[in-house]
Amino acid sequence: MEILHKYIKATNTHDFEEVRKILHPEAMYFFSNKTCINHQEIQSYFENAWTYISDENYEAREVKWLFKGDSSASCIYTYFYEGYINGAYTSGEGRATNVFVKIHDEWLLIHEHLSAPPKARRSTEQ
Repeated sequence: MEILHKYIKATNTHDFEEVRKILHPEAMYFFSNKTCINHQEIQSYFENAWTYISDENYEAREVKWLFKGDSSASCIYTYFYEGYINGAYTSGEGRATNVFVKIHDEWLLIHEHLSAPPKARRSTEQ
């Protein structure tokens, strides 16, 4: 769906006002180290990340839409980021879930959940 592409593009502007245009008024984010329950908290988290990792590029890979309806849609994907921390190149990835809702013919993000990738299973656990 186009809304995910639009969201990733807005994130890569590093301008929270562009991201805000896609957020539902009651959007909530679950990060691995924090829950953000309003736009102010989400903005603070994003802006801190953009300051910490300069020139960050964010991507959604291996996108799978779990549900696409007339008024809601949800997807999972592998997120990938790259940028610079203190001048040194860094990159990483994890798991993401996004939930979108359609309000007045406009798709908005109401929930995002980001987490680290699962640790490799040891041979004794398989």
